[in-house]
Amino acid sequence: MKLYNQGATPANVTSPVSFAGLIEKIEILRSTLRWSSKLDRPEIEKLLKQATTLRDEVMGLSHKERFVQAATAEPAPQEEVERLPRERRQALMERSFIFEGTFGDNPKLLEALEIAEKAAPTDLPVLIDGESGTGKELMAKVIHANGSRTDKPFISVNCGAIPDSLLESELFGHKKGAFTGASNDRRGKFESAHTGTIFLDEIGELPLTGQVKLLRVLEAHEIQRVGSDEAISVDARIVAATNKDLRRMSQAGTFREDLFYRLSVIHVSLPALRERRDEISLLVSYFSDEAAGMLKRRPVKLTPRLRDFLMHYDYPGNIRELRNLMYRISCLAGDTADVIHLPQDIRPKPTGLLVVASGAQAVPEAVIATSLSEAKRAASDEAERAFLERGLQEVGGTVAELARRFDMNRSHLQMLLKKHGIHSKDFRGNRQAEGGKV
Repeated sequence: MKLYNQGATPANVTSPVSFAGLIEKIEILRSTLRWSSKLDRPEIEKLLKQATTLRDEVMGLSHKERFVQAATAEPAPQEEVERLPRERRQALMERSFIFEGTFGDNPKLLEALEIAEKAAPTDLPVLIDGESGTGKELMAKVIHANGSRTDKPFISVNCGAIPDSLLESELFGHKKGAFTGASNDRRGKFESAHTGTIFLDEIGELPLTGQVKLLRVLEAHEIQRVGSDEAISVDARIVAATNKDLRRMSQAGTFREDLFYRLSVIHVSLPALRERRDEISLLVSYFSDEAAGMLKRRPVKLTPRLRDFLMHYDYPGNIRELRNLMYRISCLAGDTADVIHLPQDIRPKPTGLLVVASGAQAVPEAVIATSLSEAKRAASDEAERAFLERGLQEVGGTVAELARRFDMNRSHLQMLLKKHGIHSKDFRGNRQAEGGKV
């Protein structure tokens, strides 16, 4: 990043001053002032404050220059935007954009990142929407990291997790004695985020009384602690997120319309993972390596059947669900993982029988494996499950009776039922129904 004196230097002459070099000189000045023995302490403090202010201004110029370049760049035609996603991402990288762990070339994601790039250096409120698990907090961190407040606090607040009775205290703080249990003065989230960014997650869960208080902060840039009449000025960039339709909620009267328009000056929408299927393979590899590092083991191998499932599953929980799946698979599997290591409720069901040889017994497709050991393990699990289900069918879903019939410890039987996701209540009444037939 370079700083140009455009008034003194022709456009075709490059005599730039590096932002990094300028900041380094300021830091040297601050260090010298801090340890100087020839100046009185008040003079040192004054000069240190001036140097710190100068450093912050230079850092702000650095961010603003590259985002002004991005904002004034010639927009590409729509067909170019959709046809060249890799070039769009590369352009972000060349402008020193900080991705904060977001990756992929999906056009909708790139559009969201490009909006974030232009919004980041401003203090305008941003509203991020998208389904649960699409990375809304990560996008908020992207906006913070690419703005002029990057070295200032980033405070995250889950509005849906705060009880209504404590909401005002959590956001704005309280004075000692304001209510039972308030034994000390306490700063709220907004004071903690002063000069930085406050991220209000699940903003759609904020009760109407809290919405009124938040609207005052947006309008007046000041808060009052619970139990105090003193107004405290706060300078916090607000980024909010929701998985709800706030416009529809405002029309229904469950979310203030004026607050909605205040928050959505800049609107960023994140695509669901099912709209980014071309990136699932990359995400699988990334989370597999991440899980292996945390578990201190080699990355697990995936059978073709499991990989095919992961590529085509709809992921209602989006990226968060995929990450959790890869951590589960990495924990439960040995060297190779298969669909048996998926949660029972999403595990694909056998689609039929497959005859493996002329005259041979048909076997479920689910036990067809890519190695002998895997085939044995899958076949054993299928046989065990069928045995348990047949037994429960015969005893009408009574676990105690099944344990006596099989001469098994009841707790061990319960463990096996849980392993296969079998619920005894699903078999209750079957025996009586069969006995009533003629």
